[in-house]
Amino acid sequence: MQLKIGDGAPNFTLPDQDGKTHTLAEYAGTWLLLYFYPKDNTPGCTKEACMMRDDFYGFSARGGSASGGKKFPIKIVGVSVDSVKSHKKFADEYKLPFTLLSDEGKELVNLYGVWGKKKFMGKEYDGTFRMSFLINPKGVIEKIYTNVKPAEHSKEVLEDLKIVI
Repeated sequence: MQLKIGDGAPNFTLPDQDGKTHTLAEYAGTWLLLYFYPKDNTPGCTKEACMMRDDFYGFSARGGSASGGKKFPIKIVGVSVDSVKSHKKFADEYKLPFTLLSDEGKELVNLYGVWGKKKFMGKEYDGTFRMSFLINPKGVIEKIYTNVKPAEHSKEVLEDLKIVI
């Protein structure tokens, strides 16, 4: 099943770079950018993560009104099929201030439809598509980003957040 805007975001229970378990439920009441990337410490993924890091305070400073004028914080969570140990090294090396989830069992990449056939230098293989999902405080998918450009993605999301919140 292909996810679309307006769908409820599929739940997850996965470990982060420190081995702590996270679920979608803990992000209820907040905006969440769930971004999927192919591999730690590769040029495109490093660029994307560092741009998210550099713009992190832009994400953190954004907020939206709900009934009663309550402000909603925005969280960033990266997901790849790399191990917890790989994520820890990646997060520490680049001082990433957000959560990286390890989906070694490929459950979440399959639920979100971001795992499939890819081609690189003429070779076909299975891998993670670079895609992101902007999930609103009620757990509903607000926007889906396909064909993400690592150097531009965080700025694109910040611009979209100005519209939706």
